[in-house]
Amino acid sequence: MSKKPEIPVFYNPIIETHCHLDYLEGGALLSALDSAKAVNIERIITIGVSPDNLEAVIQLAQNHEQVWGTQGIHPHDAKDYSPSVEAQIRANAQQPKMLAIGEIGLDYYYEHSDRAIQRQVFESQLQIAIDLDRPVVIHTREADEDTQAILQNFVGHMKQRGVIHSFTSGQALAEYCLGEGFCLGFNGISTFKQAENVREIIGLTPVEQILFETDAPYLTPMPYRGVKNEPKYLPFIAEQVARVKGLEVETLLPQVYSNSLRVFWG
Repeated sequence: MSKKPEIPVFYNPIIETHCHLDYLEGGALLSALDSAKAVNIERIITIGVSPDNLEAVIQLAQNHEQVWGTQGIHPHDAKDYSPSVEAQIRANAQQPKMLAIGEIGLDYYYEHSDRAIQRQVFESQLQIAIDLDRPVVIHTREADEDTQAILQNFVGHMKQRGVIHSFTSGQALAEYCLGEGFCLGFNGISTFKQAENVREIIGLTPVEQILFETDAPYLTPMPYRGVKNEPKYLPFIAEQVARVKGLEVETLLPQVYSNSLRVFWG
């Protein structure tokens, strides 16, 4: 068995813009935070996805200096959205260290929630973002046309934009979102052998609109694919994106860091 390469450590800091720390418990969480810090991951955003993890996200942000969070309901859990959940998101999103409304959007691949309900819940949460003047973290899978159609109805009212996370959609949606000022989030999928479509999108995305993420504990990048993902693997994603863009990674990192600050802390 070949030995895995060491995780590179770069001079410039990196911001992890999308992971799920609440899926780690106890020692695994503390180890992940320490390991991230050791490779110069300066800040980590952990994501709200369901009614039962919204408070956990807040606790993580409160308990760990390098952790921030978001509040939102993932399309998988759209069936669990309710007026009380919406009220909870609105209240929680105004707490310190809650940066955005998300993870929201559409997922027609798994369809854990009815498509009509997904669209309604997506629209409701876009309105929350407008009302609270927050950026959004959007999930879209196999739903390019509906995602664009819904965004077209709301984007004119949004003072802030946000990110289309884990971007695996087509060029038409990429060009629309980039044209409207959204960033695209790229993760370990960019390193997968069969993901040439994602690398093509990276190639056409301006460096000013790129964000790095892991989506940990999922989508571990090569060469560590097959083990549980952590923010510490983010440098491999940075290297891959730099390779696709034809840039030195230390040249790309300050720009992506600046993008992250602009989107979430601007």
